[in-house]
Amino acid sequence: MSYAPRPKKTGLPREVLKWLQSLDLSFFPKNLRRDFSNGFLVAELFSWYYPEDFPMHSYDNGTSLPTKQGNWAQIERFLAKQNINFLKEAMDGTIHCKPGAAELLVQEIYTVLTNRRIKGLQDREIDFTDRDYQEQLPMVARATASKAIKNNLRLTEVLAEPSISTNQRKVQAIIHMHLERRAAERAQNPKRFNVKPTLGELAVRLPPSSQRREDVSDESCDSSISVHFKEVPVRQME
Repeated sequence: MSYAPRPKKTGLPREVLKWLQSLDLSFFPKNLRRDFSNGFLVAELFSWYYPEDFPMHSYDNGTSLPTKQGNWAQIERFLAKQNINFLKEAMDGTIHCKPGAAELLVQEIYTVLTNRRIKGLQDREIDFTDRDYQEQLPMVARATASKAIKNNLRLTEVLAEPSISTNQRKVQAIIHMHLERRAAERAQNPKRFNVKPTLGELAVRLPPSSQRREDVSDESCDSSISVHFKEVPVRQME
């Protein structure tokens, strides 16, 4: 059985890559999801433009959740002070290595620090799930409901948010998305799922009764009715 190739990771525009190379970072990001998740490179990007507000000795290039939370807490305090607003979903998705989140956040940072706009950035759909990857797989290889929860809900999200109700809402949203995807698959390929047409679909579709009555009345008006009278002789009384 042949499977579809794994889709390429979302890349950055050429101008953003050239900008990153020009900053002479401590290391160039090869895996955007992994290298930007702890916030160290994000702080280093801002340190080139705000060196006094971003002393790099205050940031740790670690991978643990406490390290990530400490680095991002300092970054968020600076952003609030400078009244810089990034998408909360993009920041959270970058911390938890969601697909496409780090790419979007780096482009937003580029527009803020360089005052240059990227074409089509504002029109991009915010979807940090594995939907694009699943759609490129054959139906038999796509994720089940439990696998969808595992793919779209990171362990760091559960650890960072101790509220059980919040995590339950996230799980319900993932399951709802999975069910919608499965319903679309059944509609696209009903034979694979052995979906038989209902009696309503098999029934002959007739126009509404009101329309049929109008058609009948029109036909009766158009038809000509001929009446023939027969002459009957009348006898005169004597």
